[in-house]
Amino acid sequence: MSHDNHGFIASLDNLDQKKSVKNETKKKLSKDERSNIYTVELQDKKSYVQELEDDYEPYNHREVDHPTTFWETLLHLLKGSLGTGILAMPKAFSHAGYAVGAVGTIVIGFLCTYCIHLLIKSEYILCKRRKIPSLTYPLTAIEALNDGPKFLRPCSKYAGHVINTFLLIYQLGTCCVYTVFIATNIKLALDSFMHEKIDLTYYMLALLLPLIFINWIKNLKSLAPLSTIANVITLASFGIILYYLFRVTPTFEGKDPIGKVEDFPLFFGTVLFALEAIGVIMPLENEMKEPKKFGKPCGVLNIGMFSIITLYIGMGFFGYLRYGSAVQGSITFSISEGTEDIIPAKIAQILLAISIFFTHALQCYVAIDISWNEYIFPRMSKNRHTIVWEYVLRTSIVLVTFLLAVLIPELDLFISLFGALCLSAVGIAFPAIIHICTFWSISTTTEKAIMVSKNMSLVLFGLLGLVVGTYTSLRDIIHKFS
Repeated sequence: MSHDNHGFIASLDNLDQKKSVKNETKKKLSKDERSNIYTVELQDKKSYVQELEDDYEPYNHREVDHPTTFWETLLHLLKGSLGTGILAMPKAFSHAGYAVGAVGTIVIGFLCTYCIHLLIKSEYILCKRRKIPSLTYPLTAIEALNDGPKFLRPCSKYAGHVINTFLLIYQLGTCCVYTVFIATNIKLALDSFMHEKIDLTYYMLALLLPLIFINWIKNLKSLAPLSTIANVITLASFGIILYYLFRVTPTFEGKDPIGKVEDFPLFFGTVLFALEAIGVIMPLENEMKEPKKFGKPCGVLNIGMFSIITLYIGMGFFGYLRYGSAVQGSITFSISEGTEDIIPAKIAQILLAISIFFTHALQCYVAIDISWNEYIFPRMSKNRHTIVWEYVLRTSIVLVTFLLAVLIPELDLFISLFGALCLSAVGIAFPAIIHICTFWSISTTTEKAIMVSKNMSLVLFGLLGLVVGTYTSLRDIIHKFS
């Protein structure tokens, strides 16, 4: 804990201790008189905290080598959210029904956006208190718990590890999804040209060495051109997908407005996986030239999330109306079925396989960064062979995700599992807890009651989604292979 942090907590504790001196006196006073004394003391505490916060503006102290503009940040947010998740939305709508799917996507999207606002606001307040320019997500959780209720403060030393674990599992899960996605699209594109169909596992084996080599690239700047190529390819592929969605007029015939209740957790997990970009939110805000514009009513976050939610509803709604309950885990798996015009579909499948192959390195980069820079490298900095061990780690992460993909090559269940397991926690529950702790020491009893009731509702919703969504996904995975 920093020196400023110790000073801040100690000062608040001193204010609390002064109240205990007056306890005996308070017992002899009327209820109204005790209430007045409490109000004055709380105002003293709030004014002290306000005094700490007013003289420091974190945004003015951020030193960024290459700050991003409003529109650049918006494009990065869109790029970080538009991946394999949007291609799985028609399958998600088949679980929920087109009516429940549309409304459910809006509700989940609103909750995700609201929780991101809570996280960004908490980070800003904590930066003002600590007099530091910015915080990462794990550090925000640590500092928030240090300012929260006393019974939660001992948990602060574990908070960073818990969040890093969830983020690491999510990123590794994404890499598993990408491996299945790439191999399946290549198989679908090439099967009709083969005399005998080749098993999906062999396509995955063919990808193993290229995936290892691309993840040996250590410099994020070197990956940037590949990301640009991937974006162009993705846009072209989406154009082909839209051609297949509307070449035959979508119909409501045989489509359910409300799906099966037992399948709704699969919808929930898929939409969370698709919508939630919690891993990139704070880095994007910290890198902005004018970070105040990130969380404004017409700022980057609201515009970006509104655009993303609209695109996801459109893809899910029309994809489900076009292919119905037969739609597969990715819309690209379905576009070549039942049509003689298959060449554009195969082109889209190959292009998206290439695009996601390049993006795999970016997703794996986050997992490598967490495991290497947070845990492994600090413990072996005196080892002269650190470069060798870093490459061993990079190779090991690719191998682990590859083996999981080979064992469970079910794209839609993978997406739902990791969405429910990880993003329910880091995207909904943890931001709500962080917000409570950040504002705990400066809130009145009424403010605390309102804040706790709202945020604990989010926590319970996130935990319910985590438990039920994870159970349902694992149940279906076991059923597939039993």
